[in-house]
Amino acid sequence: MSKHSALNTFGRSGNPAFTRNFENAETFSQTERMTLDGAVNKTAILLALCFGGAFAGWNVPALMVPGAIIGFVLALVTIFRSPAKAGSTAPFYAAFQGMALGGITVFAEMQYPGIGIQAIGLTFGILASLLFCYKSGIIKPTENFRLMIFSATMGIALLYFVSFIMSFFGSGIGFIHSNGLFGIGFSVFVVGIAALNLVLDFDFIEDGADKGLPKYMEWYGAFSLMVTLVWLYLEILRLLMKLRSR
Repeated sequence: MSKHSALNTFGRSGNPAFTRNFENAETFSQTERMTLDGAVNKTAILLALCFGGAFAGWNVPALMVPGAIIGFVLALVTIFRSPAKAGSTAPFYAAFQGMALGGITVFAEMQYPGIGIQAIGLTFGILASLLFCYKSGIIKPTENFRLMIFSATMGIALLYFVSFIMSFFGSGIGFIHSNGLFGIGFSVFVVGIAALNLVLDFDFIEDGADKGLPKYMEWYGAFSLMVTLVWLYLEILRLLMKLRSR
């Protein structure tokens, strides 16, 4: 599936789950169309499954690695192969990703007690704040805003990928993990970009509902929002660990 132009494809959202698969709907009946309430309800379901998976990962940290791998594969399948089947893949993604997050949080808690609840609180605090700013019009996702966030998101992804490849050769990009001022500043920047992706996600879900996209896009929109929330939580956890280690 593709959008009508390169600008629309790459400018609407930094989240690849949205940029690849949203398009105008033309041949769906009213009962088969996406609604905002439907997307919200499905997001709540995915959040509940994620918390359930996190509970399992917290109690059995060994689930962290298989949860992360399976969750990553399901995300790729949903984005690039089966967006129309997001209703089947997204719940499993949320549960397995929750297992990974639960295991990661356990290890973070071992080093810095209380950091998990801080990260969860900040994640949902940012979610609520940005939703308020978006609905009240304080933040407006213009085309330039979308392009800026998309470019920054892709730059961060590329940087992480290069660092991952370098790690196989015993090297890496030091400031990504550093607790120095530059490393903390980088994490603050990444948290900011991840947070602003939420604004684009809100806009895209609302736009999809207004355009009457097919019903399965409710699941796909909820899945895409979950991808951003997972990223935001991990970056907040990384930032807090850097701050607590000083």
